[in-house]
Amino acid sequence: MTQSLGFIDYLRSFLGFVLFVILFFIAIPIIFVILILTFGKATDFIIRNFAPWIAKPVLAVIGIKFSVIQHGKPFTEPAVVLINHSSTLDILTMMAVGMDKIRFVAKWELQYFPFFFIVGRLTGQVFIKRQKSDEAIKKLVSTYDRLKRNQLSVMVAPEGSRKHEGVIGPFKKGAFRMALDLGYPILPIYFEGNNTLSLGGSILAKTGEVKAHIYPPIDTSEWSLETIDEHIRQVRSKYLEWAGVRE
Repeated sequence: MTQSLGFIDYLRSFLGFVLFVILFFIAIPIIFVILILTFGKATDFIIRNFAPWIAKPVLAVIGIKFSVIQHGKPFTEPAVVLINHSSTLDILTMMAVGMDKIRFVAKWELQYFPFFFIVGRLTGQVFIKRQKSDEAIKKLVSTYDRLKRNQLSVMVAPEGSRKHEGVIGPFKKGAFRMALDLGYPILPIYFEGNNTLSLGGSILAKTGEVKAHIYPPIDTSEWSLETIDEHIRQVRSKYLEWAGVRE
């Protein structure tokens, strides 16, 4: 995590935040009209196109060059998409990826920001209370029918929070149990650069480059509840390897 920002970094971060808010408030009425005209059937189009439309200009203003690196053949089937979570910058990068037929699992507190609340509710995102694990699990389980029926993927940060020791924090079971219950493979995405450019929970960030590495899917068809802890350890070890960390 970086600690040294210059005046230009502060200025660009502030302008990026202002642009983020402006673009969101421009998008809200457009999204609302599109959903009404299409009877709610354009949700996937909105998420796939509007999320990058908002995030990429903001990243550019902040001074961050964003790119997606596909490792292997692109995977288009429904999956539980895992991302590493280390900073507020992750919100922009997960939006910038622009994946098809995806829903995001986000912390409940994001709804305190009006634009996240409105857009999140309009587009069917999943908000959970991380501190109450039983409620969070019930909320995730309640989405299963909708995800399966509409062949939707779901993006989750298995660390649960950006506040953790080390570059890659401990992985919680929720995302892996979800993959097991849904019969979905796991699609790992590793964000390279987020933790070194952003001041953690702050909107402030340095200029630089962020790469979204999309790796081949991990088959979960042979997984079981009895072996899930070992599978979590194996998946986390991949993230540690990508981050260049030894434990």
